[in-house]
Amino acid sequence: MENIALLVIDVQNALVLGKPYKVEKVINNIKRLVEISRENEVEVIYIQHSDEIGGELEPNCDGWQIYKEVGPISGEKIITKNYNSAFKDTTLKEYLDNKGIKKLIITGMQTEYCIDTTVKVAFEYGFKLVIPENTNTTFNNGNMLAKDLYEYYNFNIFKDRFAIIESVDNTIERLIKN
Repeated sequence: MENIALLVIDVQNALVLGKPYKVEKVINNIKRLVEISRENEVEVIYIQHSDEIGGELEPNCDGWQIYKEVGPISGEKIITKNYNSAFKDTTLKEYLDNKGIKKLIITGMQTEYCIDTTVKVAFEYGFKLVIPENTNTTFNNGNMLAKDLYEYYNFNIFKDRFAIIESVDNTIERLIKN
């Protein structure tokens, strides 16, 4: 049996309500993974980004809150961060090590920022990574369309270099077998 956890990164009101690429599909897929994880006693860990005062993710404002549809229940771990990496100046690495977690399922926002950085740092720390398709998203950035960013990072950067990219259904099978 593998010790695995589901990371839900920066799925916060301001970002979701900003309507990133395929947001409804992404939220529905993350919601399914959260439910299956809970049913199969796989830990769900939430990463919550904090901006400076006045930013859309200013701590304790409505935009900063984790999106309710996929939000934590009592007892689930929430780790706040101030950088693109879920590991930089947070307790995430120590927490995962103390729990013996060696494999992470990565979901959330934004593909080319916090997902990318967290994937690469987790890889360097030796975690095995799974990224289910259509469980991370981003926005058009003025240079590239969100669709192109999503596809480029997931299928040209992450896949077979840093992580296993697989269907949500395959990830659900992985969770059930765990």
